[in-house]
Amino acid sequence: MPGDNLLDQPEIFLPAEPEVLAALSRTDRHEIDTVAAAHPTSSLAWAELADLAYANGRILESYAYARVGYHRGLDALRKAGWRGHGLIPWRHEPNRGVLRSLYALRRAAKEIGETDEVVRLTTFLNDSDPTAIGRIESEHTTTQLITIIPAASTESSAASSSTVIRGEE
Repeated sequence: MPGDNLLDQPEIFLPAEPEVLAALSRTDRHEIDTVAAAHPTSSLAWAELADLAYANGRILESYAYARVGYHRGLDALRKAGWRGHGLIPWRHEPNRGVLRSLYALRRAAKEIGETDEVVRLTTFLNDSDPTAIGRIESEHTTTQLITIIPAASTESSAASSSTVIRGEE
């Protein structure tokens, strides 16, 4: 994407959060709030909380969690040298918490009819990484918590093949 950066601003690469990733991987989905409490500056923890609240129909809670993740993300971006514009590439995994918080805030804002915020956040996401919205929608949706993949089978009968279930609880 280097040719796409018309402002000639360097891409922003946030530092990794191995302790947050480890905590999220060993924490039950319904206890993610403990991860956010232990790591309150992590946009990723707040994005996870926003997604969980949204999946459970708690739109205002999702909005609030995403708003915190958004503000914590702005703090992290500024600390990394971001000056209000420039690319925040999705391909750099530590950037994903900020981008997911932006997306979650946009999604909740749309649900409550906050149209100006939706437009602003859509622009922010597209300016940060034009692939971010599509990647988030394909990789982090509430409708894809469980993916069922038929196991490879050498038998001709699909009825006799096994099924592998992958996904979250």
